[in-house]
Amino acid sequence: MKAANMLVVVMVFAAVAAAMLAWFIIDMGMTAMARYRAEFTERTHFQAREFFLFIDPAKLFILHVAMMMLGAITAVLITGNVLAGLPVFFGLALLPRLLYAWLRQRRQRKFEEQLPDALMMLAGALRAGLSLGTALAQLVVEAPAPLGQEFTLLLREQRLGLTLEQSLNGLVRRVPTQTTILTVSAMRIASETGGGLAEMLERTANTVRSRLQIEGKIRALTSQGKLQAWVVGLLPLTLMAVLNQMQPEAMSVMWHTRMGWGALAVIACMESLGIYVIRRIVAIDV
Repeated sequence: MKAANMLVVVMVFAAVAAAMLAWFIIDMGMTAMARYRAEFTERTHFQAREFFLFIDPAKLFILHVAMMMLGAITAVLITGNVLAGLPVFFGLALLPRLLYAWLRQRRQRKFEEQLPDALMMLAGALRAGLSLGTALAQLVVEAPAPLGQEFTLLLREQRLGLTLEQSLNGLVRRVPTQTTILTVSAMRIASETGGGLAEMLERTANTVRSRLQIEGKIRALTSQGKLQAWVVGLLPLTLMAVLNQMQPEAMSVMWHTRMGWGALAVIACMESLGIYVIRRIVAIDV
């Protein structure tokens, strides 16, 4: 009888301890999720404004969490292993940062491609006798995005009372590329020394166009090396998927044992290192 009572007491204490542990884990998870949500919404709000997009960050956070959970559940259903969903879950958490970096790089490249024609348009307007403010106003009407958006913001800053130098510094902060820095430096030197701004803009446009042509040739010559990086990175993954279909019993050791998990971790590290090294080799700065 005493043994039964002791067993009941132990089970009660174990249940209370388990409930307290579960409450602690849930509370820590809720706190971490609230902190991540605040950080995500603040960062997304700033990044969306940088792209001139007016989207509710709260809705993007809900979509982001739903994609993370859906990806983790899909990985668990495919592999049959609960632990396989964890790297997919946390990997998808990094997706917005990677997507933002890719979109920002693409936007900056498009801005650089539009800049020579815009500088020639400004130079032509200045030669026709227009002032710099009028030339900028004409440019923002005809120039497409993203160049038109950035120069519209620059023109609005001047109308609010900022000087030309302050507006140009703001443009460099928003589009921190070497081409933008070169253009802003040329405009600043021409305005300070009193030289011909139209001639300076024409020379800058020709310099920027030549630089973009060299970069285009370099991208064309190094495209094969970049493709090799992706081929080398995806080939082992494709081979693992094929072997999993052909020899599921042999590959089950890779998915369901600690030795297999260690091998997967080593494969992931070596794959990432190989892709990084190849892309660094073919990354040539002009």
